[in-house]
Amino acid sequence: MLPAFSRTALLLDLDGTLLDIAPTPDSVVVPPGLTDTLRTLREALGGALAIVTGRAIPVVDGFLKFPLAVAGEHGGALRASPDGAVERPNLPSPPPAWLARAEALAGAYPGALLERKARGFALHFRLAPEAGTVFRDELAALVATEPGFNLLSGLMLWEVRPAGADKGSAVATLMARPPFLGRLPVFIGDDVTDEDGMRVARAMGGAGLRVDTAFGSPAGVRAWLGRAAESGDWPPVG
Repeated sequence: MLPAFSRTALLLDLDGTLLDIAPTPDSVVVPPGLTDTLRTLREALGGALAIVTGRAIPVVDGFLKFPLAVAGEHGGALRASPDGAVERPNLPSPPPAWLARAEALAGAYPGALLERKARGFALHFRLAPEAGTVFRDELAALVATEPGFNLLSGLMLWEVRPAGADKGSAVATLMARPPFLGRLPVFIGDDVTDEDGMRVARAMGGAGLRVDTAFGSPAGVRAWLGRAAESGDWPPVG
């Protein structure tokens, strides 16, 4: 059973949860009606709806076309309310030499992409699957020289980010701020990077739901959210 709707905060991953995975990070499609569903849910939840993602906050705004609370860059950037300022924890940025190496690696494999972030970067290999092992080994060697960074596996990508930036810390920070304060978090995600957010949500008395086991696909998530927006309460899961 999920917490009562009136006591819930909804925290949603973006890629692979709300949106279908696309061949490249920029080619994702926001389905018709999704923005209206999110607007309705945000109002019904007293504003306690947030996107928790590895994406940068301006990218999320560009996709959804209206401002929400967002924890971007795995918690490396936080906007606790739609009209609030973006906060950044005091985290290091990767050395310029690492970015230069990542750029060279992406250039060596046609179809591979380097995604730069304020406090890290990701190498995508969905269109160059043969590069996955090389990227992992090369980036692991870099991270091994600097304890302030971690190497994370995602959906056909490897990401370097500062230690201390994860979706668990992002959920905890959001839940300590109005309008999330005093509510129980329901976190929905699809990837290994979402497990931290799910764990913290459960530890706070809420729920952590995986897309594949609870909804089947992002389309299933969107349909479930649509039913919630229409009814004003959480439909059964699964």
